[in-house]
Amino acid sequence: MAHVAIIGAGIGGMPAAYEMKAELKKLGGEHEVTVISNVDYFHFTPSNPWVAVGWRDKEQISFECSPYLNKKGIHFLSCGVDEILADENRLRLGNGQHLDYDYLIVATGPRLAFELVPGMGPEGHTHSICHVDHAVKAHEAFEEFCENPGPIVVGAVQGVSCYGPAYEYACILDTELRRRKIRDKVPMTFITPEPYIGHLGLGGVEDSKGLLESELRKRDIKFITNCKTTEVHEHTLDYEEVDRHGEVIASGSLDHKFAMLMPPFRGVGPVAECEGLVNPMGFVTINEFQQNPTFKNVFGTGVIVAIPPVEATPLPVGTPKTGFMIESMTTAIVHNIVHDLKGEQPEQCGTWGAICLADFGNGGVALVAYPQIPPRNMVWAKGGSWVHVAKVGFEKYFMRKMRTGVSEPFMEKAFLKRMGIERLK
Repeated sequence: MAHVAIIGAGIGGMPAAYEMKAELKKLGGEHEVTVISNVDYFHFTPSNPWVAVGWRDKEQISFECSPYLNKKGIHFLSCGVDEILADENRLRLGNGQHLDYDYLIVATGPRLAFELVPGMGPEGHTHSICHVDHAVKAHEAFEEFCENPGPIVVGAVQGVSCYGPAYEYACILDTELRRRKIRDKVPMTFITPEPYIGHLGLGGVEDSKGLLESELRKRDIKFITNCKTTEVHEHTLDYEEVDRHGEVIASGSLDHKFAMLMPPFRGVGPVAECEGLVNPMGFVTINEFQQNPTFKNVFGTGVIVAIPPVEATPLPVGTPKTGFMIESMTTAIVHNIVHDLKGEQPEQCGTWGAICLADFGNGGVALVAYPQIPPRNMVWAKGGSWVHVAKVGFEKYFMRKMRTGVSEPFMEKAFLKRMGIERLK
């Protein structure tokens, strides 16, 4: 009998649990799957920008994990993990107990490193949409802001590896402010360490530069690229602008009455502290089979996985891990664990392709980059009102999938067909 432990119950951990349990059933025997999280609920992270303006509430994009996992015969613990004892194949849980495993899947997501820029974060002077609770707090502040509007700053700081939500939130804010007929009272600035708008940590995707620049311009959102945020104060933000060599060419301060900045990601405590498992920033190192080179029975999926930047940039710009990429990583892990149980060598690799739906409230941009890191076999970028409809549909699909553990591949096929793509290999 094998015991597979999964740390994390998010977009990587929940699918991993369902897929792993289904494949282990096919093998027969009394194999077990246990999911450990530091919270008792799943939440659909891509919907957080909507929560932050009141288009969704927490209850609409989250649900309690245990009833759905237990129904599939999957154990669930919400006590969290304090330590990974990889040499002993054991976890020290947040409740003080220990849990042994035969295989471990790390799907924790990242730690939000707000401390890397003084004054940033919900405990400082900026808001966040990286977690649903942060998004709820951002919405409360936004409602207060609308009573007495002023300048807004949205964007990302140096070292960030997830840019799509920043673009989404800037444009969603613009859409909502226009609906409230107060957009004329709100100067908006988008700041980013990207060398150009639409780089996205991917080196650009087809004409993402033109598409996203056009969106910002037609929405009267000013932007600063190659922007290093040095400190955030209660109503101002200090920054430096650099040239292509990383040399400072300008500095300044932006006024804000409301600000949202994406933070850099780092490995969460128990993962980052496990020697031999991670790189210096606390991300799990893996081979092409999603397998840690030091501990062969430990696998990583999602944002916690170490991926190098696609290219050198004047300011640090990380590579994103999109939902499609995470699902492909997860499927590869499940198959490779099954291979190992059969005494076979791992053989399946994640596709590492990106499909991104960036919703702007009344439109949006869809991007496909395959593989995600260039050079690529396929690049595709298109905009239109259909992107908003597609993202709403994907939210419903994914929430249903996470409750039932049942995939609906026809929806994925329909989406790809809408984008003029027959298949991704």
